[in-house]
Amino acid sequence: MLSPRLSRVPSPRDGLWPRRLLAAALAAGAAGVILAGLLRVPEVGASVVSAAVWSSIGVRWLTGRWWPRRDGQLRWRERVGGLDRIEPGLVARRSLAGWADLVAEWVVLIVIGSGLLASLPPQARWADIVRPVLAVGVAAWLGRTVYEQARFTGQLALTAGAIRHGRTVLGWSNIDRVSPHRRDGRLNGVRLRPAVWQSLRPAPVVGGRDTAVPEDRLIAAIEEHRHDPQALVAPRPEVRKGPFLYTRR
Repeated sequence: MLSPRLSRVPSPRDGLWPRRLLAAALAAGAAGVILAGLLRVPEVGASVVSAAVWSSIGVRWLTGRWWPRRDGQLRWRERVGGLDRIEPGLVARRSLAGWADLVAEWVVLIVIGSGLLASLPPQARWADIVRPVLAVGVAAWLGRTVYEQARFTGQLALTAGAIRHGRTVLGWSNIDRVSPHRRDGRLNGVRLRPAVWQSLRPAPVVGGRDTAVPEDRLIAAIEEHRHDPQALVAPRPEVRKGPFLYTRR
């Protein structure tokens, strides 16, 4: 079900370059700020580093167990920035829990990186080489996440070309059954059972805790359009079908 990229080299006429450049600028700015802060980390004791690291990991664990209510709606947009092109479609934003997870992951990575930098011996010659390399690596990783958040429209999008969740792109043509997906006894996403199994990997799952649209609305939207995804190009001003509701924006 995974759809291949249309080309390895982005086309200069795909309409995505303004968004790519904006996302790159935001990512570079965030990475620069983080890098400057990491290079100024003072030397601290091992006990402080250990406490900070384990505290951040504990916070990340707690955010993963937080399940706030999700009642978002799919919104139709004329310009949805996808992987290889811009096209109309339905967009679901990232949920509050998804943002909390993302921020917690940033905090954990920054704390671990800062702890490693703070534990380097100040007089060792090899530390002068390791310190900037480690700082650049952490800053680049966080900059990459900023780039992806700015680069794509919404956490999940349904367009005529494909279903996109994050960077994962799934084609419409091989969907046989749409059903709720459960994880740890909770509804967490929508399982798209392929009509033809092309690999031994499990059926892909889209949506879930990091998406603001609940499973019942997402299932209804996919069922509405999986036999005619071209209807997403110019939908009616307002559509309601069971729990599925979206509005033009």
